[in-house]
Amino acid sequence: MLVIVVENAPPRLRGRLAVFLIEIRAGVYIGDVNLRVRNKLWEFVEQGIEAGNAIMAWSTNTESGYDFKTLGENRRIPVEYDGLKLVQFLPLPEENSQLTEKEGKSDL
Repeated sequence: MLVIVVENAPPRLRGRLAVFLIEIRAGVYIGDVNLRVRNKLWEFVEQGIEAGNAIMAWSTNTESGYDFKTLGENRRIPVEYDGLKLVQFLPLPEENSQLTEKEGKSDL
């Protein structure tokens, strides 16, 4: 099983993905493809995503039963912890500026 989710993707990329996978929701594509096709689809995503972002997840024989890749700017980033791939949330940009302002004020 393969799942690709794209956000802010150009129509030509979405159309290319729809040739090989089924779009079950806007920007959410699923299918059952082999390794070669999966890698080719990810190449299409890398070349065509422009300012958007994407994630590709597939089933594999790891402890968790899946693996995934991400591309583009997003608050969720993959991290590896004890051999498991997890997702870490980055703070919101407003939180960063507020923390910096609070830290600066406390130093006065």
